[in-house]
Amino acid sequence: MNRKRRVGYLLLLLICGVSVLLWFSNHFSNDPSENATTFDRSLTPLIFTRHARCRMECRHIDEAEVQEILKGGAINFEKSEPNVKPDPKFAVEGITGDNQQVRIIFAPTRRGMVVITCIDLNQEWQCNCR
Repeated sequence: MNRKRRVGYLLLLLICGVSVLLWFSNHFSNDPSENATTFDRSLTPLIFTRHARCRMECRHIDEAEVQEILKGGAINFEKSEPNVKPDPKFAVEGITGDNQQVRIIFAPTRRGMVVITCIDLNQEWQCNCR
């Protein structure tokens, strides 16, 4: 009886350990290579939120520069939310043609690529966007 009880406890402990490992691997996976494949840079149309348009105007960023960053910018996974449902968000950073270092937040959706906001990383701009 004592041996059966020990085997039962070991099995229970093993099941609990595997469950905890699975939970952690699903909730704390930050492997950029795993999420990079979900960001389709060719997704069209490009859809600008009202907030993004306002920020673009304040920061002197035009649509061509947004497209340039979308195509060639680097994904900053520390500022991205690739596992958010229903639409993940990707922070893409790069330097525009007029030397602004920017971060643009994109959200790929069924409707197209949504531009959420545009940030100039080197300069604070006066903006009255809501």
